[in-house]
Amino acid sequence: MEKIVKKLESKGVRPTAMRLMTYKRLAQLNVAISLGELEKDFERSERSTLFRTMKTFEEKGIVHQIEDGTGIIKYALCEDNCECEVGNDLHLHFHCNSCGETVCLTEHKIPTINLPEGYVAEDINLVAKGICEKCSDDLD
Repeated sequence: MEKIVKKLESKGVRPTAMRLMTYKRLAQLNVAISLGELEKDFERSERSTLFRTMKTFEEKGIVHQIEDGTGIIKYALCEDNCECEVGNDLHLHFHCNSCGETVCLTEHKIPTINLPEGYVAEDINLVAKGICEKCSDDLD
């Protein structure tokens, strides 16, 4: 837990019990998770507290949002030294049409996109859709 406390403090986030538990849960996952799915892990907590925790994490660069085309925003932990800004450290996401999981493919960076003059990108989200490794193994 001490490692999580240091991580949060390094990002300027006060390590409350809810923030520590939320970070720990996100670190255990290797997939992106929606707020609704995360709520199931914290049934005794106030929804608004969890929402504020995720908003704080997002503002401080601890998590990033993923819009995977399902209509539900999902969250995943950022890598160390991630800036999650257009032109900095953006990566591909993969949504499995079979199991419904969305994962960060952090080793596959989104290249710089040159927009026409007068256009300013505020967010870039690249999602590949198909069958994930786990589900494609199940097909064999």
